[in-house]
Order: sequence, then C-alpha cells, then structure tokens
Amino acid sequence: MFRKVFVIQAVIALFAFSTNAQTTQNVSVEKSIWGVQTGLLGIWGNNESRLSETIALRSELGLNGGFAAGTFVEDGFQWVLAPTLNIEPRWYYNMRKRAAKGKITEKNTANFFGLKTAYNPDWFLISSSANNSVIESLTITAQWGIERTLWQHFTYEVGLGLGYGVEFWKQKGFSENEHLIVGNLLLRLGYTF
Repeated sequence: MFRKVFVIQAVIALFAFSTNAQTTQNVSVEKSIWGVQTGLLGIWGNNESRLSETIALRSELGLNGGFAAGTFVEDGFQWVLAPTLNIEPRWYYNMRKRAAKGKITEKNTANFFGLKTAYNPDWFLISSSANNSVIESLTITAQWGIERTLWQHFTYEVGLGLGYGVEFWKQKGFSENEHLIVGNLLLRLGYTF
C-alpha cells in the first residue's frame, strides 16, 4: 500500500513539475500590443511587436510636453507640446523567472533593458506662445525599467536612462549643432487594447 501511494505521489509530482516547466519555457513577449500612455509631460500611442521570445520592438508616436519660465519667456511662463517619434528594442530579461514564481507576464509585464532612439522633428508646435519653433533633435538612450499590468488593460512603467543627443541648431541658422549627454526618467500610466 505504501508503495502505491508513493508511486502515485511521484507521478503527480512529475506531472506538476513538467507542466510548470512547459509554462515557463513557453513564456514569451506578446506578438503585438497596442496602447496609449501619459506621463508627467506628454501623451503617446505605441505598439510593441515580438522579435524573439524575450525581445520586443516598441514604436511610438506622441507629443512631448514642457514648460519654460523666466524673463526670456513671453508673459513669464509658457507650455509647449511637440511631436516625437521613438523606436526602442526592449529585452525583457526576467519573464521566465516571473512565470516560474507564478507572477503575471501578460502584456510584457517584466523588467527590461532598452535602447531608445527618439527623433523630435520640426513639424509643428502646440504652445501658449505664438513665437516658438522646435529645434529638431535625435537622442539615443540606454535605459532600464519595469512594466507592469493592472486589471488586464491598465499599465505603468518606471525607469531610468542615460544617453547621447544632438540638437540640429544649424537648421535654424546657427554655426554649430549642440551635442548633449541626456537623461531619461520614465514615469508613465497607460491603457493597452
């Protein structure tokens, strides 16, 4: 009798282990996710498309926001919204670990490393002042972040990044472009479809 109980327990344990191993091995980033996000300064629409089991390509179109104040600004204060195009490969490095612990991995809920390329064109500007224009810029930022899903469709992202950027001042008649070290603070709330 003891032997039969032991064999049955061993079979159940092996079945449970193999089922858990299969689910953690098959964990992958989503094939395609569409969403909208807002942060401290802006609003963006995005898509994440799977490139491999742990890598997704995020493409984004949005409006970056900003404020300016001081004596050089008309009326002492102004706000602006300018278009931005972003593309970022993201490596979600802990999806299998999260799945093995029974945590959510849907909609790419995991930690990630990304290499974000952002282009800010001089297409248009929404501003509180009529005397503004956009200085085109291109930045490349290495960043680390977390993406989490709440209640199936709501998401939040938090992260930090550091990189290199260039502002194209020559297009506005200046003698040189501006080369910069740029930082990125990622704080966003969103909705996925």
